[in-house]
Amino acid sequence: MNAMDYVHVNEDVLNAVSNGWYHAPHDILGPHGAEGSVTIRVIRRLADSVFIETATGRTEAIHEFNGIWRAVLPGDEVPDYRVIAIYGGVEHRGDDPYRFLPTLGEVDIYLFGEGRHEKLWNVLGSHVITYPSDLGDVTGTSFAVWAPNAKSVRVVGDFNGWDGSLSAMRTMGASGLWELFIPGATEGSRYKYEIQYADLSWHQKADPMARRSEEPPSTASIVAEAHFEWSDDEWMDKRAVTDPHNGPVSIYEMHLGSWRPGLNYRSIAKQLIGHVTYAGFTHVEFMPLAEHPFTPSWGYQVTGYYAPTARFGSPDDLKYLIDELHKAGIGVIMDWVPAHFPKDEWALARFDGTPLYEDPNPLRGEHPDWGTLVFNFGRREVRNFLVANALYWLTEFHIDGVRVDAVASMLYLDYSRNDGQWQPNIYGGRENLEAISFLQEATATAYRVAPGVMMIAEESTSWPGVTGLTEDGGLGFGLKWNMGWMNDTLRYIEEKPINRKWHHGELTFSLVYAFSEQFLLPISHDEVVHGKGSLYTKMPGDDWQKLAGIRELLAYQWSHPGKQLLFMGQEFGQIQEWNESRGLDWWLTEDPSHDGVLSLVKHLNEIYVSTPALWSEDFHGSGFEWIDASDSDSNVITYLRKGKDSSDVIAVACNFSGVPHNDYRMGLPRGGRWKEILNTDDLAFGGSGVGNFGDLNAERIPWNGRPYSLNLQLPPFGVIFLEPAGQRVGKHLAEDEVPEQEEAPGDPLAE
Repeated sequence: MNAMDYVHVNEDVLNAVSNGWYHAPHDILGPHGAEGSVTIRVIRRLADSVFIETATGRTEAIHEFNGIWRAVLPGDEVPDYRVIAIYGGVEHRGDDPYRFLPTLGEVDIYLFGEGRHEKLWNVLGSHVITYPSDLGDVTGTSFAVWAPNAKSVRVVGDFNGWDGSLSAMRTMGASGLWELFIPGATEGSRYKYEIQYADLSWHQKADPMARRSEEPPSTASIVAEAHFEWSDDEWMDKRAVTDPHNGPVSIYEMHLGSWRPGLNYRSIAKQLIGHVTYAGFTHVEFMPLAEHPFTPSWGYQVTGYYAPTARFGSPDDLKYLIDELHKAGIGVIMDWVPAHFPKDEWALARFDGTPLYEDPNPLRGEHPDWGTLVFNFGRREVRNFLVANALYWLTEFHIDGVRVDAVASMLYLDYSRNDGQWQPNIYGGRENLEAISFLQEATATAYRVAPGVMMIAEESTSWPGVTGLTEDGGLGFGLKWNMGWMNDTLRYIEEKPINRKWHHGELTFSLVYAFSEQFLLPISHDEVVHGKGSLYTKMPGDDWQKLAGIRELLAYQWSHPGKQLLFMGQEFGQIQEWNESRGLDWWLTEDPSHDGVLSLVKHLNEIYVSTPALWSEDFHGSGFEWIDASDSDSNVITYLRKGKDSSDVIAVACNFSGVPHNDYRMGLPRGGRWKEILNTDDLAFGGSGVGNFGDLNAERIPWNGRPYSLNLQLPPFGVIFLEPAGQRVGKHLAEDEVPEQEEAPGDPLAE
């Protein structure tokens, strides 16, 4: 064969290819056919000689330009081949990344361009692939990244000595995607993308779609494959046919790193399950577990949306924790932060040299309070990145609910902005229309793809229809944090009892709007940090009064319409406010008075889960009825909670004063025997023992507009629950209506 019978390439292009600058390296490198011959070009810098090895033998290559070697093989078909490079007399046998077809399919590219790829994590990022081959199977990793404004993109990692010029990616045209399969890049390999901006500068970026990252402060992405075998089929099958919003939801919110410092995803499982099971919570809510570089951000400044933080182990380790929680009958909720992301240069910020993930409008693209960037909710690809991310956690990690952080900051263009710092929407309003549309898409898609989950909004304003149906213009969430209840209630309890009569409206106002949304009542981490103090320190009075106040508040919370959430430590009366750098004061549970608070929470949850009157009609006015909301002089409120069945009823009396009320008469809807099923002043909870322990008889004495009434002994800082005698063995406690609740002899953490 004539030596001239090869595919010619001009020197300028060869120069760009050899330096990893060329946007389409596969057009030059790898095999290319001509009439009767195949030209193969490979990069092997500093090699003494290079051969192309096929099933029929070796063909010597010639050095063409700056580390590029060229060989010409006879025939019209491209044979399977390997590259033999000799350095100092030592042979190195390898494969050629530029001989492989694109790993991105047309359908995947189309769906991404339309913003509709619901399993985006299976397409973008890094994935180990094995190809069959005549010369032996080839295992490597496919890389794919979205960078539409980059001049060129390279992969750098352990597999190429962090020399990106050896692994230039090819552009996939107008999609803005770049792709490369690298043989020999294996699971566990560290990598980044090296992106050339329009000004020709190079920038190393972590993979936005990485499913595993290095532990901070290191920032490389890691090639990861899932090996975990789930064993929570029973839980997941039940989830798919259950509407959790209409059942009991009692959430234990926690920061994994400070719950008990030193524990990881696997080692925490037994202790956490033991504690949560003992206390009777139905769900655990983790503050964000996606990768984040700055620990004091608590996970709310995310850089790796698809990567569980490596601080506590691998993605499979996190799956183990969730699997174990599910097998113990405990649901899992996780904080999700689609509102904003940090400005770290190696992450999402100006990813391809332009405002790509962030809104390009300077009046919309930055959050003034947090020093972070705001997502471009109007761009299809960005919306796809976020919506698919929610689905990723719900499906791949079996997360049962997503609490969406900072929804209010997304809804309003003028959020935390003064006049002149924001621009109205096309209709002249302050609503962020693109963010609204994104939230509607996220909630609707999540409920369709993962039935049985919960989408929960942390929305702090009076935005209408947060939990309304998307088809009716609502945002489509299943639950909304009731921030008004939280703020009003905490302001009220911080007042000394003598002053509370003047703040009675703060206690009762929540019932004016309690059924306008599907509410969750939170006492969250935000309320016990940064100088706000713990619940203990918020309470007026001495030690006994403070703990009594906590017990009273929690019983009131559990009986108020709506689901409930309590931050870790408050279940046993943590004294110090929360600090992410130190663990909880578990030793307090050895103190009988603090253990009493925990015992109360356990009893509350037992009653709550087994009593449909406390949760079945949370979102309907029929589930609540005031007995007396006006007794401000006594600091007392009384009310009924009712289930779907009119026979299911609980009467609640709350005494927020510091003195007992003897012979306090309360009206009731029916006569006969009523039983005190909860008294927060019980000696077993650390109380003073004032109460009505046992049965009471409601007489035909009209009171509070009702035909019957009874005299109560109301304890100081106390709450009592009453139910008609015999109701606890009624039909609403059928096994198919009450979630399974394991009994535990004692809290493992207190032993």
